[in-house]
Amino acid sequence: MPPSRKRARRYDPDRTRTAVLDQFAQVRRAVAGLSPEQLALPARPGDRTVRELTVRLATALSSVSRSLELPEPRGAKPELTPVAWVLTPAARADRTDEETRALAACHPDPVRLFDEVAAGFAAAVASASPDRLVATPAGSMRLGDHLVTRTVELIASTDDLNAATGLDIPYDRQALAAATRLLADALAERAPGGSVEVRVPPFAVVQCVGGPQHTRGTPPNVVETDPLTWVRLATGRAGWAGEREAARVSASGERADLGGLLPLTS
Repeated sequence: MPPSRKRARRYDPDRTRTAVLDQFAQVRRAVAGLSPEQLALPARPGDRTVRELTVRLATALSSVSRSLELPEPRGAKPELTPVAWVLTPAARADRTDEETRALAACHPDPVRLFDEVAAGFAAAVASASPDRLVATPAGSMRLGDHLVTRTVELIASTDDLNAATGLDIPYDRQALAAATRLLADALAERAPGGSVEVRVPPFAVVQCVGGPQHTRGTPPNVVETDPLTWVRLATGRAGWAGEREAARVSASGERADLGGLLPLTS
């Protein structure tokens, strides 16, 4: 059975930290081989270039290091969970596009930027407790939870980089798993219920959408897709109708249309 929506999913902070660094290293190796012409290519989302995208990728880690340099936010309890981070647009505003462009202008060598950011992140996180509170634009989070949100940023932006350049940068399995599960849990939070089963093998299964609850046997309403397609749908990089038409999403049952619930990060 899918996990209960009322029981928050737990993530191992050491495995998550390693996954974040491994995914960042995959991108760093690819960025080292990009030509000036490739760095000038347009990249989604918005009107940024590949160079600006690489800087935005770097901020996924540098934002954590910056937060750990600040005093711990007041309050005994975190204000945000990972699921709330997905569903709260302000929580994801680590850097505006204008700030990203400014950073790009200050760091003409993206490889050096990646090396500096990775070293700073590894040192800062290694000495910090996963229960330590860190500040985000929308409220405080546990460091361990914040690291889980970094997997969404890194996986989605790696996919953007692959789409813009034609590269085939690998996806760290643990990072992809964490991003997939977090976005699936966010769907279950946005549309609570048990009438639709959403399957993203091999990483996640959740039930959502109000209506008759399924308890055993084959569910009457089933949605199934692969992890990358799910990340694209959940973050607005792909549309429901287009992915169904392309057969990257299968949906059966009268309640199995998730088009009105996606993207989750809008």
